[in-house]
This record gives sequence, C-alpha cells and structure tokens, in this order.
Amino acid sequence: MHADRHSMEPWQGRVDPEADSARWHQRIQPLADGSEPGLALLGFASDEGVRRNHGRVGAANGPLAIRKALANLAWHRSGPAYDAGDVVCADGDLEAAQARLGGNVCALLDAGHLPIVLGGGHEVAFGSWQGLAGHLGGDRSEQQAPRMAGPRKAAPRMAAPRIGIINFDAHFDLRDPAQVHSSGTPFAQIAEQCAARGWPFAYACIGISRASNTRALFQRAADLQVLVREDRDISESRLAGLGADLERFIADCDAVYLTIDIDVLPACEAPGVSAPAARGVSLALLEPLLERIRDSGKLRLADLAELNPEHDIDNRTARVAARLIHMLSLTG
Repeated sequence: MHADRHSMEPWQGRVDPEADSARWHQRIQPLADGSEPGLALLGFASDEGVRRNHGRVGAANGPLAIRKALANLAWHRSGPAYDAGDVVCADGDLEAAQARLGGNVCALLDAGHLPIVLGGGHEVAFGSWQGLAGHLGGDRSEQQAPRMAGPRKAAPRMAAPRIGIINFDAHFDLRDPAQVHSSGTPFAQIAEQCAARGWPFAYACIGISRASNTRALFQRAADLQVLVREDRDISESRLAGLGADLERFIADCDAVYLTIDIDVLPACEAPGVSAPAARGVSLALLEPLLERIRDSGKLRLADLAELNPEHDIDNRTARVAARLIHMLSLTG
C-alpha cells in the first residue's frame, strides 16, 4: 500500500517502570509488507469536504491529534497494531484523495487487517466505503488496491454484498451530491454507487438531531429505508431496545462498516468539531452500543470523522476519539 506520508514521531509518551505497564506508543509499529494481521490505523488528512460544505475547517489535522492522544493510553491488546500513515488531500482534489484512501483500505483488508481510519472530515466515509466495497466485491475498476508483499487473506468475493453502514452522527450526510461532493454527501454517494452496482443499501444513522436536518433530508432517509434513531430517543432506559435493533440490523448484513462523526457527542464532551452539538449523545450511552458492534463478529472497518483540533479545548475531543479507538481495539 502507498500512504502519502508516514511518521512515527507522534508516538511518544510516558514509560512506567512496573512490569506489564505498556502504553500504545510502546507497542504500535509502522506497517510493513507482510506484517501479521492486526489493527491498522490509517489517517485521512482532509477538510476539503468540510470546506465545500461551508463548515469550520481544521479537520485535516485530526489524525495527528488523535495519534498524540492515543499514544499515552494503556495497552490492553493481545494482537498487534500498526500505523499505516496518512492519505493527504492537500490540493483540493477530494475525489482523488478518496480514491487513494479506498485503495489503501482495500489493501489493508486484503492483507487481513482491521482498518480504523482517522479523519478528517466526514468525506472520509466515501473513501472508506470504496475500500470495503473493493475488498468484498472484487471490483478494482474505480481504484486499484496497492499490493502488499507477503501472505494475503483471501477476500470473500460477493456478487452483491450487503454492507451494513452504522453511522453515529448528528447529521444524515445525505445531501444531494449532484452539484458538489462534500462532507455532507458521502452516504448519498454510497447509495448511488450501490444502486449502480445492483447492491443493497443498508444504512443506520444513530444520534440524529432533528434541529440540524431538514425535512427533505428526513424524507430522503425514509425513501432509502434508513434505520433512524434521534438523539432525544437515546437514553439509558432505551439502550437495550436500541442495542437489539442494531443486532437485528447487523444480522441481516454480510459485513459492517462503522463510522463515527464525533459531532454526535454533546459540545461539552466534544467541542473540537465542525458543528458542535447542542444536545448530542453522551459517551456513556455510545460506548455500550459500540461494544455490541465491535463484538458482533461482522465489523470489518471503522473510521472517526470531524475532529477539529483548532477548536478543541484542553484536547478534550482528541481524548474522546482516542478512547473510542482504544475501546474498538479490544478485539485481540
């Protein structure tokens, strides 16, 4: 695979004298050809989609901020973890950057890794999905997956894979992509791609803010048969029911792609985003749902989007993102 840049410099932190006290910076390795399958972090340094969507730019620095916050967290994995570098959108050519991201994600999946992509704006989702679609469908027509040396995991090629997209987000990101592709259009773009390929479109959007989505977007979600749960419907007393809904959704899918827009969290927990949430869904409510998805056996790919370090407070949002990755990593 071919990332645009790669540096292990962010991986620094505390070293404890006690035995069995490793932290992430002491265990993560640079990805190499033939690496044993494990967790692979891949950055998408882009806020071009946010700029096109008239949001607060700065998310391009999100991958670096997440790595720095993750570096000092305690290590609890038994399997390996790798840094696969960054795909960079530095020239405004978002579509080319998304294609490169898709190629790199596909290569990681083909090599047996679990990719977690660090955004970047939520335009990351279209690139992430392209990678999983290429891996499952065997279609390299839109982006050629860079080859990785060493043993490769045989991908289960499917004529029409049912990829379940679970998006924790205050926004549908289903805006009409006919005029411009942005951080507000990735799932509409995916729906178009699924229709063109004859694939089912399976999309669940959890944490939606009714105040932040127009009636037209709610209607588009209804037309696409999206599983919708609003932020006001997510409470401790309703977690079991929502978890059961997600499990039924997952059971009907061949593979799951999890995408987390950090603006789903309340602004007090995640101030460093393009569009801070007036209400949001707290981390305490999100984590049990994410654990169900992690432990489903069908999670193939995850990404985090919209961390904007320029508007963060005391690295609060970066710390939340790092905790989410740490939690998702506890699979081996």
